[in-house]
Amino acid sequence: MNAPLVQARRIVVKVGSSLVTNEGRGIDADAVGNWCRQLAALAGQGREMIMVSSGAVAEGMKRLGWRSRPKELHELQAAAAVGQMGLAQIYESKLREHDLGSAQVLLTHADLADRERYLNARSTLLTLLALNVLPVINENDTVVNDEIKFGDNDTLGALVANLVDADALVILTDQKGLYSADPRRDPQARFIDEARAGDPELERMAGGAGSSIGRGGMITKVLAAKRAAGSGASTVIAWGREPDVLLRLAAGESIGTALLATTPKLTARKQWMADHLQLRGAVVVDAGAAHKVRSEGKSLLPIGVVEVQGEFHRGDVIAVRDQDGAEVARGLANYGSAEARLIARKPSSEFEKLLGYSAEPEMIHRDNLVLA
Repeated sequence: MNAPLVQARRIVVKVGSSLVTNEGRGIDADAVGNWCRQLAALAGQGREMIMVSSGAVAEGMKRLGWRSRPKELHELQAAAAVGQMGLAQIYESKLREHDLGSAQVLLTHADLADRERYLNARSTLLTLLALNVLPVINENDTVVNDEIKFGDNDTLGALVANLVDADALVILTDQKGLYSADPRRDPQARFIDEARAGDPELERMAGGAGSSIGRGGMITKVLAAKRAAGSGASTVIAWGREPDVLLRLAAGESIGTALLATTPKLTARKQWMADHLQLRGAVVVDAGAAHKVRSEGKSLLPIGVVEVQGEFHRGDVIAVRDQDGAEVARGLANYGSAEARLIARKPSSEFEKLLGYSAEPEMIHRDNLVLA
């Protein structure tokens, strides 16, 4: 079996509500502590870990003294708001026991669909990782209802994997992994050790998008693996209470179902940049900057920009052209056109004076550039 976590440096771990909350009865501190111990151990190996955790609604219900899950959306959102306090508190305390800092990050799918907010979220998460702080991410259930309705933190985990260019996504659940059919109904169901992420047959096995099995079940995990594979990340679906599951996966042990990405991470990201984003404007660069981008794989710095063409916003895709008009590359702009005009031909040391704040030193980071 392929072991996608062995070489993985950046790993997103998603844990489901039934595991975090001991089948819905508030947060299970021992279980969270167990995962935090493993996360800290992997961080100690030089890996960058991100946790996507469910559980806010169940914890909020416990704190509010509610015995049954409310049906009204505003009550569910209120429970999430109360429960997020407890969720952040337990992760912070358990990670701190292992000298690892933590941060709570609340996201919505809309944050990752909007290119400017996408860049902001990406910059924040990468900065936290660089500071050796482990981000604990949850759907912002106080303002949206996606996770409340569909149990779709699996999708959020995949979106985060795409966002930070993760090498692997681990989905911890209350099932051993993926079967060829529902093992509760079919005694002949075959366990799937390994498959190709995105294989349409997997969706049929998981019950299909509209089935009773699929609602918040295995189908969301199969589709999440497909989405993660789009940026080159492989996925493992495994039972969350398997002893030392994360450490054993990272050591190469075969646990759960591995859904493998067939496209290398770098190739997948470049293809996404090249094919799926509409150009909003352009910057013209001098010969030195063009050479560094084209031949040395460097980021584009504002000091190399000689002209800004069109009107665009931070996060829009723009072209990078040389002074003869030939396209050198394209990528996600860290600055809008108005700001770009102010800092063109200027060193980063002057950005704060010119803009009133200090931000990224690059006009386009090399990770967000694709050569023409």
